[in-house]
Amino acid sequence: QVQLVESGGGLVQAGASLRLSCAASGRTLRRFAMGWFRPVPGKEREFVAAVYWSGGGTLYTDSVKGRFTISRDYGKNTVTLQMNSLKPEDTAIYFCASATAPRNVAVTTTYDYWGQGTQVTVSS
Repeated sequence: QVQLVESGGGLVQAGASLRLSCAASGRTLRRFAMGWFRPVPGKEREFVAAVYWSGGGTLYTDSVKGRFTISRDYGKNTVTLQMNSLKPEDTAIYFCASATAPRNVAVTTTYDYWGQGTQVTVSS
């Protein structure tokens, strides 16, 4: 089993920054990637960003490219999402997820474990 705990959410004004962290504990030997998702109207959860665990490569949804940066600390088993130039439409609960098998990292079904989420609210 893997446990994921997110932190770093909050209430900020448009244009501000936030840094989300996700700490993984438990059985972490097999990990392919970690990602961040957020719920949006019409979808259960929308892909935001992912990082491939061994190589560190990253993938982003178009709406956050150039504003968000995902990174992982291999030794500390953590993944971080640095969010800059936040917009009101970024308001959501952000969920961290961990995947063990090499599949498409942009879809929720790839991920085996999920955190409880952290709220991000961006006021205009």
